[in-house]
Amino acid sequence: MSNGKQRKKWVLPAFCNLAGILILLLVILSCLPVTVPKFLGYEIYHVVSGSMEPEIPLGSILYVERVEPVEIQSGDIIAFQRGDSVVTHRVTKNQQVEGKFTTKGDANAEEDMNTVPYAALLGRVKSHYPKLGALLGLYTSSVGKVYVLCFAACGAMLNILAGRIRERRRLSSKGENGTAS
Repeated sequence: MSNGKQRKKWVLPAFCNLAGILILLLVILSCLPVTVPKFLGYEIYHVVSGSMEPEIPLGSILYVERVEPVEIQSGDIIAFQRGDSVVTHRVTKNQQVEGKFTTKGDANAEEDMNTVPYAALLGRVKSHYPKLGALLGLYTSSVGKVYVLCFAACGAMLNILAGRIRERRRLSSKGENGTAS
């Protein structure tokens, strides 16, 4: 068999293998921003309102660290529970004697009408990344989880296909050479 023909035989399995590896790497890398911080002790939230713009844009992902309420200072951005929602606002006053915070969204003209009791504190915003909230939305929705799983399965199947093509070609080349039948 000529060298050119032999090279062509291995292009398809090499392409399938490379594509499968790239797909699996993409899935793994896209999971890192929403999984690794959890292992480091951070809670992750998705910004769904513009009350903290321009500092924290709509659609950002927030990494929130647990801290004691007395450690919070004026100017810190905190996440807290308000009813069924998680709110992220800047602290204007930490009223330690009363055990509550006065907060304000950067985009709001006035301080929040209701103070935040210490018990509602989820933590201090450690960092935020614009537009990564869409990724969090994908990984937390049922449909998104199915898409990610299917995408990863496609990558794995491409790698399996590459192995099978190589094996089939190896067996057929042994049969042609008379070494195996």
